[in-house]
Amino acid sequence: MTVKPVVSIISPDTLAVMGLRQLLQTVIPIMTVETFNTVEELMETGPELFAHFFVDISVFLTNRSFFQENKRKTIVLTRTLEHASQLSDFHCICVTQPEKQLVRSLLALQQHAHSHGRHLPPSSLPSVPKTLSVREVEVLTLIVQGYINKEIADRLNISLTTVITHRKNIMDKLGIRSVSGLTIYAVVNGYVDMDMI
Repeated sequence: MTVKPVVSIISPDTLAVMGLRQLLQTVIPIMTVETFNTVEELMETGPELFAHFFVDISVFLTNRSFFQENKRKTIVLTRTLEHASQLSDFHCICVTQPEKQLVRSLLALQQHAHSHGRHLPPSSLPSVPKTLSVREVEVLTLIVQGYINKEIADRLNISLTTVITHRKNIMDKLGIRSVSGLTIYAVVNGYVDMDMI
């Protein structure tokens, strides 16, 4: 039986924690995500259990020595890109950037650190094939590149109604309702390259 890797989010901001947890579980679905408000709560659980620490910059700054010892496992959640440049020794993600950029940053981090998942253990969950038609894949790739329905219709030389139908079918088949979710799915499954989004 394969054990799922566990990552932690350490932040006093409950709303940010909830959003990041959802994104991480979408980007790397084979991981379990645990959340903590403080480093003390993390210590009670046992920090050695975690593959990565996603830590709010305020928590990081007051517990820098702990995270310095765990530098390779630490991802600092910053509020500005300026903070990230000041922490050049650490992986950083700016959490105040637009959703599309935040998703892109998480995907880039996952792909860089885990070589497109090759360094992660195999999923213990049975995979359900999610077959998209060739046309649905074309529509999906244009959606995640930021094209609106009318532009997709023009590029593929199909009607606007057909684009809307394909879009609905894609979302129904995948069970994904947001463009960010579709973007994650498309990148993780190799339909688009990171440079295309």
